[in-house]
Amino acid sequence: MSRIAILGAGAWGTALALSLARRGGHSVALWSHSAALAQQLHDHGENLPYLPGFTLPADVDVTSDLPAAIFEADILLFVTPSKHLRTVLADIAPLLTRNQILVSASKGMEEGTLLRMSQVMASMTENPVAVLSGPSFAQEVAAGFPTALVAASINPMVAQTIQREFSSSTLRVYTTDDVAGVELGGALKNVIALASGVVTGLNLGHNSAAALITRGIAEITRLAVACGGHRQTLAGLSGVGDLVLTCTGSLSRNRAVGIELGRGRKLPEILDGLHGKVAEGVRSTTAALGLAARYEVEMPITEQMHAILHDSKSPQDAIRELMARPGRDE
Repeated sequence: MSRIAILGAGAWGTALALSLARRGGHSVALWSHSAALAQQLHDHGENLPYLPGFTLPADVDVTSDLPAAIFEADILLFVTPSKHLRTVLADIAPLLTRNQILVSASKGMEEGTLLRMSQVMASMTENPVAVLSGPSFAQEVAAGFPTALVAASINPMVAQTIQREFSSSTLRVYTTDDVAGVELGGALKNVIALASGVVTGLNLGHNSAAALITRGIAEITRLAVACGGHRQTLAGLSGVGDLVLTCTGSLSRNRAVGIELGRGRKLPEILDGLHGKVAEGVRSTTAALGLAARYEVEMPITEQMHAILHDSKSPQDAIRELMARPGRDE
């Protein structure tokens, strides 16, 4: 029986714990940074702040003791916000054994270093590393709705291990060796989802939304390829699939933030209303532009989204500037 430690008890971490518990054949530990949340989950089995309405099976080991959570785990699944990954990994790095697989399910980038999550892991440990990504709302995975994801690793055997251990009757996992493409697709789609929300908040209609999504995948692909990713990866689950879901789905947190920006609300007020939940696109926008500058890649939607988020630019002005750009071939 494999032991899987899920590090991060937000909505996505809790949903993955539910999926693995339903699948069976694993010993599952769910670690929360908050002792109070761990106690509530232990006592009542329901994650009221982040994923209400779903009950964790009693055999899921919920804890706020990080060393205990990872003890003898075969797979460590990191579902922390991207800005906390380095801190959590630093705490456990001395305790790791070299055969433990580290898996990132966090769709973000490190703002200061511009590193992807797998790169942060590789810089701090010598453990095998993988990424799990794709179009997946936590609530739907928790409910057992059919979902398809992709496991990426430079080591095919590691990717196949994740595929084998996470696949179930409701979760289908594909494999790839394109770690950069999968991670950048998962992180950058949040930026375009913010912009999609702005379009919705401005009531600009379906034509605008379709154009934004299409041109959004174009600039995501440009940057991913410049960073070593494969163009075909961005046409798959972690690219177009995740982008369409996050730009159109009512459960999308980044889209919801964008809608409120389009309606004229200010970012600090919107983020306060998330009550501790994270919209990764807000931070990923800055990191994306940093990478774009490094590789001399044009990202006009991302540039305008950054100006709205961080320079108090009006959404109306941003749209006008996008529409007024010089004509070009598609």
